[in-house]
Amino acid sequence: MNHKTIAVAVSCLMAASAASAQGLSLKECMQYALDNSAKLKVQAADVDDAAIARRDAVLSVFTPSISAGTYAYSNFGRSVDPQTNTYVSTTSFNNGYSVSGSIVLFNGFEAVNNMKIAKTSLLMGMEGDRQLREEICLATIEAFCNVVYYKSLAEIVQEQVTTVGDALGLVRRQEELGQKGYADVVQIEADLADIEYQLITAQNNYASALLTLKDIMFWDPEEPLEIDGSDITEYEGVLVPEGSAEEVASVADYAVTYLPKTIIAKDKMLNAALELKTAKWMFTPYLSLGGGWSTSYYTYPGSDIHETDPFRSQFVNNGGEYIQLTLSFPIYDRLTKYSNLSRKRNAYRKASAEYDSAVREVRAEVERAVQDMEGSHSALNQADRRALAQEASWNMNRKKFEQGLLSPVDYRKASDNLLSAKAERLGALLKWRLKSSVVRYYNGISYLDQY
Repeated sequence: MNHKTIAVAVSCLMAASAASAQGLSLKECMQYALDNSAKLKVQAADVDDAAIARRDAVLSVFTPSISAGTYAYSNFGRSVDPQTNTYVSTTSFNNGYSVSGSIVLFNGFEAVNNMKIAKTSLLMGMEGDRQLREEICLATIEAFCNVVYYKSLAEIVQEQVTTVGDALGLVRRQEELGQKGYADVVQIEADLADIEYQLITAQNNYASALLTLKDIMFWDPEEPLEIDGSDITEYEGVLVPEGSAEEVASVADYAVTYLPKTIIAKDKMLNAALELKTAKWMFTPYLSLGGGWSTSYYTYPGSDIHETDPFRSQFVNNGGEYIQLTLSFPIYDRLTKYSNLSRKRNAYRKASAEYDSAVREVRAEVERAVQDMEGSHSALNQADRRALAQEASWNMNRKKFEQGLLSPVDYRKASDNLLSAKAERLGALLKWRLKSSVVRYYNGISYLDQY
């Protein structure tokens, strides 16, 4: 069948949606959802925490820890005189100052590994943000398609209500002329009531789908929301199933390296490997370097034991420096390090299995997505042929009915067939659009960039 026929039929079917050009497009809805998502705000805070953790890890590797302190106290009892080194029993005042610093020279590469882990965790946070954005966009696309579907379905049913209403007027006129019986009038009235019920159902479904879209977008439920579905329902030229000619394996290979799901799983495995290495090095000695300076001042307020040097002199004369190199050997810590090593080894095994599982899931998702896209395109072709055939049949049956050559029951059947065909074509079109978007996403095109 000529694909141009499909494009023309689809364009005619969705002409009503194009009239809502003042509403929000799908891309605008996705952008609004991203800008107002509470989940993204929480994720942004997590990414900031990961950046802070990475900064701390870098500083712990390349910079020492430095501290300064001071003290002051009065002694009212027996104490040692710093000048004579003898005991005195009088009130004294003591004041001291100190500065110290230390840096770990070797701790089993724990600091270096922690820096690498923090860097990977930051990348995982950024990939998590990207994954969450794509999930929000996909949810918005699905909700948007549901709104377009039920809105267009309500318009289609409304057309049927108008058509059956006109038919009812015609039958009543024919009854007056003696061409139709009262039973025919009752049948058409029942058909009209049934279609009006379908219209109310479609309108209710549209209202429910619109509330779902508002919820995903964080749109105020009390505020009206108008959408424009032309960006997902109109095509130019030939309708071609995008990506159907590509090899599933190549798409899957690209998806494994591109999707945040597999990237995060791989980074978790790398972090688990680093933590395992750190746990193994915990059995080695620790080496650290430290140094400092301190000074003190004392006096005997209100006492004539002896005259003390002024503060400036004591501050200089009592100063002292020190430097120390510390080497500690772990001997016994209640098997804590052995238990930690076992836990880290199990964590690495778990992370490896989760990564393998994520890769298999992505490959299966890609294969399923390509298959669904191609299947939905075939269904769209068939639905379009069926809709065109039912529309031609409906036009003939309507003329027969107007001429009194068709019973109300057959007329209702033809009407139902046309309504069903239009609804199925509309659903097939939106399903194909959604499945095509998923395949393009697996090919590296974000949902937001597709529209």
